[in-house]
Amino acid sequence: MSASGIDFGRESAGAGKTLTPARFVWPYGGRSVYLSGSFTGWSEHLPMTPVEGLPTVFQTICSLPPGYHQYKFIVDGEWRHDEHQPFVTGNYGIVNTVLLNREPDYNSAVLSPHMTSGSSMDVDNEVFQRVVRTSDSTLHEPLPKISETDLEVSRHRISVFLSTHLTYELLPESGKVIALDVDLPVKQAFHILYEQGISTAPLWDFSKGQFVGVLSALDFILIMRELGKNGSNLTEEELETHTISAWKQAKLYLTNQTVEHGKVFSKRLVQAGPDENLKDVTLKILKNRIATVPVTHSTSDDGSYPQLLYLASLSEVLKLVCRYFRHSASSLPILQLPICSLDFGTWVPKIGESNRQPLAILRPNSSLSAALNLFVQAEVSSIPIVDENDSLLDIYSRSDITALAKDKIYTHINLEEMTIHQALQLGQEPYSYGATGQRCHMCLRSDSLHKVMERLAKPGVRRVVIVEAGSKRVEGIISLGDVFRFLLS
Repeated sequence: MSASGIDFGRESAGAGKTLTPARFVWPYGGRSVYLSGSFTGWSEHLPMTPVEGLPTVFQTICSLPPGYHQYKFIVDGEWRHDEHQPFVTGNYGIVNTVLLNREPDYNSAVLSPHMTSGSSMDVDNEVFQRVVRTSDSTLHEPLPKISETDLEVSRHRISVFLSTHLTYELLPESGKVIALDVDLPVKQAFHILYEQGISTAPLWDFSKGQFVGVLSALDFILIMRELGKNGSNLTEEELETHTISAWKQAKLYLTNQTVEHGKVFSKRLVQAGPDENLKDVTLKILKNRIATVPVTHSTSDDGSYPQLLYLASLSEVLKLVCRYFRHSASSLPILQLPICSLDFGTWVPKIGESNRQPLAILRPNSSLSAALNLFVQAEVSSIPIVDENDSLLDIYSRSDITALAKDKIYTHINLEEMTIHQALQLGQEPYSYGATGQRCHMCLRSDSLHKVMERLAKPGVRRVVIVEAGSKRVEGIISLGDVFRFLLS
């Protein structure tokens, strides 16, 4: 049985037999998979069925005459091709190809006997099964290119859309928004974040009658690092009474923010009004390197307190973009291009590419301390967790740190001794807010920009990991910020 593409059987015995059985295989998952090609006139779609015991591997067998054939797969309604098999650009876009002889060679690729359907760490529902190949000879056409004109046209249309739509359109019909009092003890605040399944909350100062900041998972990371230091001024007991306001003041010194005449000056809270256009809100998020922007409304006439309406994020903005251009994708030429042909995201450097920033990855037995240091020093929001072959196992994100607030776990752990794997197990219970049960969101380098954008627009998704088909070897990572910086540059 072939792992991908086609497996050839020998020609049936008997005189006059000219057809050769060929097994077509799609090993990358899906709900429904069909095959179509030049041998069906591209009009008939042949159903493919899952292999017994391997629900993500689909196959079908066709008897074809010797000669040159083109084919594609239809996966969940989308035309796809297997980039690990020979392919060319034809009348039907990028298509796979095969040349059948009267005495075909056997494809020696086989499924690994060690393939498993799951692991101790959750992975994407779209399973990328590991495949062992003894031959990797494939035909690679040059990557499709887009002209500067088409690129500018696409960017201009997205810019116009964002400039003519308001933040008000992001507000849901109903929902809840959580804000924290700056006089709340830090310990209690992080317990609330964990219980509510959120990683960020605006801060309200009653004495000033205004929102003054945001408490985020990064604050918890910095506190954890302080607690882990010998001789730290911040003790576990202090967290019982240490207020958010006091912590924020201490944080300014820890992070070396502006100090003039002995007084520390913090940054003003970045917020938006419901009447601001989406482009301005998006640029605020990108410029300040933040995850969300509080959307507030105040009427100065009656002297009432400002109202917190929503926390706007790039995910909701991208969802509107995808919805608007879903049925007019042809007006944005860049949407159909594979992400590997576009200059954005963070990719694993190839040999000789010394100028490319390395991708931050860790092994499951790495210490929690190493992960916290990477979050702060590398300024990343998530770290792919990989095995010894750099194949994706899981992902550890800033928001995962709030799981340590459960039962005050952070008070009796050693950051150097606890592994990433152990830390991930602490957060296995589903969150009560927008939990999907799916942790790793993956894509292939051949996936279109439109497909990646659709995936990033889903609730709770902030980045997708680019993996190699079959092996799940990590090749890069694309975040919401990467997409918008590319679209608005």
